[in-house]
Amino acid sequence: MPEYIFNFISFEEFCEVEKRILRLRLSELSHVPFSEEPELQEPNPEWSEKYVTELDGYIAIDEPWKPQSEEEEKELVERFLSGLRKLLDREANWTFLQPLMLSLEYCARCQTCSEACPIYVSSGRKEIYSPLFRSEMFRKIIRETKGGKRRGRLTVKAILRLAELAYRCTLCRRCTLACPLGIDNGLITREIRKLFSQEMGIAPSSLHMQGSVQQLVDGTSVGFTPIVMEDFVREIEFMVSQVLGRRYYLPVDVKGVDILLIHSVADYIHHPETIAAMAIIFEMAGYEWTLSSKAPALDAVNYGMWYDDIQLARIALSHVKVASELDVERIVVGESGHAHSTLLTTSERFFVELFSVESYLPLLWKIVRRREIKFDADLNDFPVTLHDPCYITRFTGIVKPQRDILKDVCPQFREMKPSGVKNYCCGGGGGLAVINTMNFPDFRARIASRLKVKQIVDAFNSDVSEKVQKYVCAPCSNCKMTINHALKHFGLNRFNMKCVGIPEIVLNCVENVEKKILSIV
Repeated sequence: MPEYIFNFISFEEFCEVEKRILRLRLSELSHVPFSEEPELQEPNPEWSEKYVTELDGYIAIDEPWKPQSEEEEKELVERFLSGLRKLLDREANWTFLQPLMLSLEYCARCQTCSEACPIYVSSGRKEIYSPLFRSEMFRKIIRETKGGKRRGRLTVKAILRLAELAYRCTLCRRCTLACPLGIDNGLITREIRKLFSQEMGIAPSSLHMQGSVQQLVDGTSVGFTPIVMEDFVREIEFMVSQVLGRRYYLPVDVKGVDILLIHSVADYIHHPETIAAMAIIFEMAGYEWTLSSKAPALDAVNYGMWYDDIQLARIALSHVKVASELDVERIVVGESGHAHSTLLTTSERFFVELFSVESYLPLLWKIVRRREIKFDADLNDFPVTLHDPCYITRFTGIVKPQRDILKDVCPQFREMKPSGVKNYCCGGGGGLAVINTMNFPDFRARIASRLKVKQIVDAFNSDVSEKVQKYVCAPCSNCKMTINHALKHFGLNRFNMKCVGIPEIVLNCVENVEKKILSIV
């Protein structure tokens, strides 16, 4: 198939141009109603010495990995070529080689994926953010290195830019859903990240050293040990006790019960009310369940899903070990999108004969549907909309339970458009939510979250005022953090828009409790 010719930049320019290849302009970005967005800021000039600013000025990979000599440049290229050979080798990449090669070889270059990509559309349709551009640059690099040898056009600049470009995608797979051939540009991007991580040791510190490595060593992806997490457990117990009107202790490390409930550590830190609400609902419905204090199963996340097969497997196996030791019947995954994907569709093959794994959403819908607890929907008479996390809807196919819950307990529930499997990513998928170094949070809020924020404003358009409290329900800890950050970035929190979890909304309309959960958060 002939090469695709881009209007904005050629492969030769991608490899050779010294200056930054894209400068964003605020006036060219897609419109967000009622926005009070801050002006764009230029990156610190000193960053370009050690970090890659030659793509768009944003920095996701915050390790100073830029070569400083010809010898370092040569070593960088050799390591990249070695990783590329392994990525395209059946034995070395037995996990994903087949779908990777199908996506690399059968793309029709029709650009359907581009219009499906929220980052591309938000940016004012800048070609370098197109799923096709990233994949096509990688295809051309493969052609330039056929046989594992470097030919003329592959340069250090191209390798540096490719690494950063792999983190201008949330891996939401909306492009894959739209593609008439099922080409998975998200997988191609993830495999590029894997090449840089597994072979070259290059990844954002938030994902690797301060992410998956910390989780394996300390027990959580943020480095909190089980001892530190006890403080968060005490805080949640206090919150539960306030709602129930009596002293309550969370079940931790109870063996032989039905459910091991695992949450993202982000909810313990940023949204303890979500965990408190789940605990109260399970308590009132009479379930036998437990949390775990054992590392790393006290944290449901698995950052390896985004960038590294080895880290993915290590964390998955450790989750299996803890659940086996507790002898539970099933693992129930709380509000974490990518934990749904890793535990329900990938890690699940490790423990298919040991116990079942399921999402909390169908279970919560069963509790609501059967009225295992008494609800009064009139207590939730305020505007509510639903964000569909990509890793729950598109990846695991869980679409109906969450909206059935909200339709039942929220009289003013309204859908975003589009919704379900066609939703827009919050902007934090694929690890972008936790990359908070350098100037990357600005890219996430300004570009990656832009269409999601517009969706939210459109959903609440008839109720946009400072007087009416409005809730976006997002059954994912990263989505909640990302959306709340984006609403603040655009100045929309002034309209009383807040992103919360589904359990809080459900618990808020439960009868016969001392306090409403939303009144104490």
